[in-house]
Amino acid sequence: MLHLASQSPRRRELLNQLGVDFRVVDVDVPEHRGAQESPREYVSRVARDKARAGLVALAGVADARVLGADTEVVLDDEVFGKPRDASDAAAMLRRLSGRTHAVVSVVWLIDAQGERNACCVSRVRFAELDEAAIAAYVATGESFGKAGAYAIQGRGAALVEHLEGSYSGVMGLPLFETAKLLREAGPGD
Repeated sequence: MLHLASQSPRRRELLNQLGVDFRVVDVDVPEHRGAQESPREYVSRVARDKARAGLVALAGVADARVLGADTEVVLDDEVFGKPRDASDAAAMLRRLSGRTHAVVSVVWLIDAQGERNACCVSRVRFAELDEAAIAAYVATGESFGKAGAYAIQGRGAALVEHLEGSYSGVMGLPLFETAKLLREAGPGD
């Protein structure tokens, strides 16, 4: 049985789009970037740690397979996590305004047979945002709980001038890479 180690409703919705049966396993994994970790290494480690924590939580469940994922916004080698408050969200959006940033999304599939992963890097260019646009977007509340303080699947789509890469990856689970990972791992029980 496939288990998704994520509390994200977006990841659940996206995984449903693949038509696979799964259950959710709640995990609590610290998300702190190490001093020597590149953004990509950091995102990969967090996704792997989520999947491993999920497998540990399911100890004793026969044929458990766990999918862990993490997605972060990266600008100038800085990882933009989720904003702490409205001021932090506005500061993130100001920095992203008129610039192209990377969105790194990594998925790990872990089971008794081993560990497999896939990485997706998308490039997102924001339009130039004035203070009124930033304040109006932050006031929607959509910034909270989202890496980089925006949701491409919501009102945040209006901030995006150009996307090169995976729309679902920017949302939090790259579907092409996830489907390929599941196919390569073979059928689960």
